[in-house]
Amino acid sequence: MQFKDIVGQDSVKQRLIKSAKDSRIAHAQLFVGHEGTGKLAMAIAYAQYVSCHNKGENDSCGTCPSCHKFQKLIHPDLHFVFPVNESKKNDDEDKSSGKGSDSYIAQWRETILENPYITESNWYNIIGLENKLGIISTSESSEVIKKISLKSFESEYKTLIMWLPERMNLYAANKLLKLIEEPPAKTLFLLVSDNPGSIISTILSRTQLVKFPPVAREEIATALVERHNLQPEKANEISRVAYGSYRTAMSLAESDEANPYFDYLRDLMRHCYRNNVLGLLKWVDSASALGREKQKEMLNYSLKILRESFMFNLNLNDIAYIYGEEEDFSKKFSPFINGKNIVHIYNEFNVAWEHIARYGNPHIVFTDMAMKLVKLINKK
Repeated sequence: MQFKDIVGQDSVKQRLIKSAKDSRIAHAQLFVGHEGTGKLAMAIAYAQYVSCHNKGENDSCGTCPSCHKFQKLIHPDLHFVFPVNESKKNDDEDKSSGKGSDSYIAQWRETILENPYITESNWYNIIGLENKLGIISTSESSEVIKKISLKSFESEYKTLIMWLPERMNLYAANKLLKLIEEPPAKTLFLLVSDNPGSIISTILSRTQLVKFPPVAREEIATALVERHNLQPEKANEISRVAYGSYRTAMSLAESDEANPYFDYLRDLMRHCYRNNVLGLLKWVDSASALGREKQKEMLNYSLKILRESFMFNLNLNDIAYIYGEEEDFSKKFSPFINGKNIVHIYNEFNVAWEHIARYGNPHIVFTDMAMKLVKLINKK
């Protein structure tokens, strides 16, 4: 992975390159930003640049032995930690493949090499965690301590990239505190987070923050034209509604169909408007059959569409980031999403998300939400 492979984020690239050139590499850094902004890809590119034998002015050389191994994610001084759930491992699996992240490293490498702009939900689908939340366990922390205590094999630096450190449980985080604060010489910790607010404060205080802003629309549009062969008009349209996420833009570019959760929201809103209790109960059954991560995605998507509907209600079409079938629906439904009910509707979806995330019974959560929405949608 090289810096040139990452869309946008030029200011972050230059900051990281300067730190390496000046030999002022902070031993523990926390990359934060929304999904799709290139944090994980940047962490890999940065690690490759630090270890490169023939660093260029603005990128790693891509040709030295170190770069070749980094580009396959098999460098012996590059380690990954990411959320998994060891209970998903079958009893007949080869236990010699390792524990925690190590037992999924082949799938991880294949996934990241195909597309480093991965989301948490994507990863859980790949490893079969549909109804469970991945974690970084205490035993994983023990493995990290063991790996970092070893001398580097080839490079000057040993690098550990931890994706989604917010998934560390409290015991795992506390176990790593001393190591992150005072690591062995020439050790680089790169933590990549979507939600730093969920990381314990003692970890946060021991890391240097690197913020990733949304990717500029122009840079997304250019990448879509050059890498996905889209027409400029289509690329500009997608970049406008991507919310600065290259991951979202790629998903829209790869499919002309509406979001898979669009039908769920449209049916829910129609049943609420018609006060169709039987239809709502069928909707609850359908939504409850989704995996837990997909239920959370569906609720997040609904909040996005509701926001756009409210913008149309206010005649603020220029800042309504939506198009196609979703735009048609939002315009038609916008009279029912207004200043009198939008806050309450938002609250109901957010409360439902919180309850689902805490393993609440989806039938109960969605039934309660749907019945409350009936009153709010029809509020005069």
